[in-house]
Amino acid sequence: MPHVSLDEIESTTKTALERHGATPWIAAEVARAVRKAEAIGNRICGLYYLESYCTQLNSGRVKGDAEPVVTRPRPGAVHVDAQFGFAQSAFTRALPEAVAAARECGVASLAVGHAHTCTSLGFFTEQIAREGLIGLGMTNASPIVAPPGGRTRVIGTNPIAFSVPDGQGGLAMQFDQSTTTVALGKITMAKTAGERIPEGWAVDAEGKPTTDPEAALTGSLVSMGGYKGWGFGLMAELLAAGLTGGVVSRDVKPLKAPEGPPHDLGQYYLLMDPDVSGAFFDRLKQVEEGVALDQGARIPGQGKQENDPVSLEDAVWQQTRRLAGLDS
Repeated sequence: MPHVSLDEIESTTKTALERHGATPWIAAEVARAVRKAEAIGNRICGLYYLESYCTQLNSGRVKGDAEPVVTRPRPGAVHVDAQFGFAQSAFTRALPEAVAAARECGVASLAVGHAHTCTSLGFFTEQIAREGLIGLGMTNASPIVAPPGGRTRVIGTNPIAFSVPDGQGGLAMQFDQSTTTVALGKITMAKTAGERIPEGWAVDAEGKPTTDPEAALTGSLVSMGGYKGWGFGLMAELLAAGLTGGVVSRDVKPLKAPEGPPHDLGQYYLLMDPDVSGAFFDRLKQVEEGVALDQGARIPGQGKQENDPVSLEDAVWQQTRRLAGLDS
């Protein structure tokens, strides 16, 4: 199992993306996201996605030269049309305007429309928090979730991410989670590895609990907490599609399919200035003190460290190098 530095992961990813049609600045933004995912052990959103990015650049499902268009239709509302390109580059172009809007208005929204899958929402809300603002983000995805008690897939895993600044340029808290019991990628990875999945993750096409990943992929994932998670998933669906101009989950085609129409997804973010109340960081400290009363308890994301170098599976790193044209 090779140990690879984050710098090498990022540079090799950028080379692979450029080699398959992404312009340098766009390739750099996507590679930065891949680097971050691998650094924190989020393998599903890291190099695991690189082959898909490259094949879809070739087929045109994602436009590697798309120039995002940023507008500000209302004082507290920023919109960026990703032009069927990568979400990472669209967000980068729009973030300065969204930060300015939040500081002027106290709160602002950033709607990313007509984008490729953003993969990890926390990558984006963390950037908001490092600007000193509270970041809340959500998106939708290909349909894999039926209503509790139903069989018809209506929404995706529809993740939500939340990042809180510490007032000193860092993070005090962050979570990034699907609104299902588990992310879809864990099901597909179990299938690839020939492993069973825990009961409670999914149901089969008949709506019965299953531990077979193949049956799960033809059935439905389970919303976390039943109706409660289903409600959060619907909230993410309505905001991510309705306020960005992106498609609803039922119209999203399989995200990793080599060919087909663009993803046309939306990501919706709220940026909130903690200084508006004058009390936020005092209350944050009180909450942190309360959590710390129990040994071993922690706030989500607190104390999380990046790994460098990263241990990679041989097949994953070999594939990455091949995509970059570094191995025959």
